[in-house]
Amino acid sequence: MANIGAVIVAAGRSTRMGGVDKTFAPILGLPLVAHTLNRFESSPLINQIVLVLAEDSLAQGQKLVQEQGYQKVAHICAGGQRRQDSVRNGLELLSPCDWIMVHDGARPCLDEDMLQRGLDAAAECGSAVAGVPVKDTIKRVAPDQMVNETPDRSALWAAQTPQVFRYSLLLEAHRTCTDDVTDDAAMVESLGHPVKMFQGSYQNIKVTTAEDLIIAEAFLKAALGKAALG
Repeated sequence: MANIGAVIVAAGRSTRMGGVDKTFAPILGLPLVAHTLNRFESSPLINQIVLVLAEDSLAQGQKLVQEQGYQKVAHICAGGQRRQDSVRNGLELLSPCDWIMVHDGARPCLDEDMLQRGLDAAAECGSAVAGVPVKDTIKRVAPDQMVNETPDRSALWAAQTPQVFRYSLLLEAHRTCTDDVTDDAAMVESLGHPVKMFQGSYQNIKVTTAEDLIIAEAFLKAALGKAALG
């Protein structure tokens, strides 16, 4: 059986939350990041987890792991200046594994099927990223706000996490790529390596605003109700 690690990245500064640390914002009686950790902790696919937090949240993270009794969280570490630095910090702490899933701590509304879809897609070419087809028309806009182009949205997907890679491939990408990138798939693409897109979910939102917290809570409550009904 493959050894699969997960790096949960929750080291952002929550600038769009009015100074509130979204990582530990309460949802249904638990901090936001606990809902994310619960999914990976309970998944039979996952062997080990590294949680990456802001420096000033490390003690809070340690307390959460102890209180919730997470057995798969092997390390908690501080993030870096950029998201990619935070991911690399987590990667370097993982025990060698076959596959790595990188996931935003602020995306608590994923399910087991999504993890499996990601692993299946990555098995085809070594790397895969969750995503959904964009619903809105996208405009490419100049600095003066004038529209330059309207791309065909039929070929456009919004990337999400989890993003799944062969561990050795992602580690090579992080050690090689020096450009600023917004996700790990872009690093792998910069090596000329193919990346497969797999179906994420429109419910798999990233909590970045107070309004997002309300939406995420509704999705999580619905999922809990569905699970209770069997």
